[in-house]
Amino acid sequence: MFKSKIKWAGLGLLALSFFSLLVHLFVANSSGELGHYSALTSFNEDLNIGVGDRLPVISRKLWGNVKSLESLQPYSKPRSRYPAPSKRNNGFIYAKIFGGFEKIRTSICDLVTISRLLNATLVIPEIQESTQSKGISSKFKSFSYIYNEEQFIAALANDVIVIKSLPSTLKEAWKRKEYKIFKPKNSASPSFYTREILPELKKAKVIGLVLTEGGCLQSVLPPSLVEYQRLRCRVAFHALQFRPEILSVANLLVKRLRASGQPYLAFHPGLKRDSLAFHGCAEIFQDVHTELIQYRRAQMIKHGIVKDELSVDSYLRKGNGSCPLMPEEVGILLRAMGYPPKTRVYVAGSELFGGQRILIPLRAMYTNLVDLTSLSSKQEIIDVIGPETPIPLDALQPPPIKSKKQSREDWNKAGPRPRPLPPPPGRPIYQHEKEGWYGWIGESDSEPDPSPLNLRMQAHRLLWDAIDYVVSVEADAFFPGFDNDGSGWPDFSSLVMGHRAYEMASSRTYRPDRKFLAELLNSTRDHLYDHSRNWTILVRNHLNASLREEGFIKKFSQSKPLSFLSHPIPECSCRTMKTSDIQSDSRSSKISKNLFKGEDECPSWMERTRAATTTPENAADEDEAEDDIDLGLQYSDYQNRKNDSTSTDQDEEMDPND
Repeated sequence: MFKSKIKWAGLGLLALSFFSLLVHLFVANSSGELGHYSALTSFNEDLNIGVGDRLPVISRKLWGNVKSLESLQPYSKPRSRYPAPSKRNNGFIYAKIFGGFEKIRTSICDLVTISRLLNATLVIPEIQESTQSKGISSKFKSFSYIYNEEQFIAALANDVIVIKSLPSTLKEAWKRKEYKIFKPKNSASPSFYTREILPELKKAKVIGLVLTEGGCLQSVLPPSLVEYQRLRCRVAFHALQFRPEILSVANLLVKRLRASGQPYLAFHPGLKRDSLAFHGCAEIFQDVHTELIQYRRAQMIKHGIVKDELSVDSYLRKGNGSCPLMPEEVGILLRAMGYPPKTRVYVAGSELFGGQRILIPLRAMYTNLVDLTSLSSKQEIIDVIGPETPIPLDALQPPPIKSKKQSREDWNKAGPRPRPLPPPPGRPIYQHEKEGWYGWIGESDSEPDPSPLNLRMQAHRLLWDAIDYVVSVEADAFFPGFDNDGSGWPDFSSLVMGHRAYEMASSRTYRPDRKFLAELLNSTRDHLYDHSRNWTILVRNHLNASLREEGFIKKFSQSKPLSFLSHPIPECSCRTMKTSDIQSDSRSSKISKNLFKGEDECPSWMERTRAATTTPENAADEDEAEDDIDLGLQYSDYQNRKNDSTSTDQDEEMDPND
């Protein structure tokens, strides 16, 4: 009986162990789906959250709108005689667009403007970044891979006639390459199209455009073409709507970020290999990343894109503002501004050169740092991508093993004897070399052609950038890591800042001066233990000023000559404040008068009284914010006087005449 009891106990333990194993296997299989939502459950609540919808004073100062810019409203409708397009026009324009998300968006806006200028019908352009990828979604192709075609055609009905494809009579001639193809630069003038392309369009009825530089029309147009600037705004901010699958996921991410009434800040690092290579920012990275940037820079020099030396001092370039702010530096600046460690920070951008280890310092400062992959499920990502032909992940498969019979037959079929020895087998490809896309740099001097998997990933980046674009535009605050880089190419951060300036100019959009901040960050190393220098006040003074009129006007002078969509003010806006109110406002200054110099007054149906939007609480916040700026200015003046007096005393001590 004792032995039988032991047997039953052992059998029971074995059954429990088997049941426990099944439970663990079930949890392990389901953890892949739950892992995507890990960030949602790990959000730490902000200690500054108030009661109800009302935020405490410190949060309103960090998240509230800029009161001095609230009178600017979006208004891109035509304001002069603007006839509707006619079907009897000069012909058709067919275009192919190369490049990433920023170049595609800017090029489409310029194409519509050129079609209106030439009185032509626009064929929906072909996005090569998606069509080059084999096996891409059969449901979404080319233009519809990102944008909503029906919305695009309907929204531009009063501006340009847009069709999905060429008429059948012209399509065959196009395939036989009977029409001319032009490759205009991104800074081409309107006269180039009226003198060079319009005669050819009238003659052949079809022309082709190949756009590779992120646009085909200069940013600043003559005052007589101001309606064409407003057309650009209608295309970018109204007609170019993402397809429903992208908008659904983007709006869902915004909802999750704002769960429990929390605001969030969007941050775009801007760490792209091409931009870093163009400016020579290789030395701010380490190891293989420096070599990859230098390789790309050498290619740019070879093709005439960069007219400079290969090796430059990256730290001098960073001091001049030519290199991006690193994520750890942005974290320090946000902490200096007063954003608590539990602030929800969304990292935008499909390409982050340097990988996730670049974000480790920022993640240590802000524990609620999330991105697209940590806020969305696997099924939601699949719905955005659509059905695709599977691609084998491991393209370096060994040759199939032959049977003895097959080997004997191959030997008998071979040539005459004696035969030369077969070549030695190639060096084996190790697993760690296949995991990194940069494994070629240790084996070859030339970068290999992109594989089918790499081409597909490039197409997927268009989708991730589209989602990040919506989340960044809707953010309560936006901080760019590398905007207006001076390369002449459109960049993600500038487009987001321009969209936010159009939709709501008073939104909290930081416009930092990288050169000034580089000097501040370097000063902390020189005066690490000098407590008399209140470095935090200087940072707050600069970033708060970048939110207001000073930063708004400075960004206008820097960004607009390069990209109109980065600052579509004043052509695409109006002001609710009347000219007499600007003159009589006691707080107005020369800066405010310059800001409201080019905008027209909004029509009566758009006007909103400032008294209705100004509450005593907001006024108190504005006074406190201005007090902080006054304190910063006083401290800056004090430091300047102190430095001047110190230098004067030193000169007096060293003057030999005394």
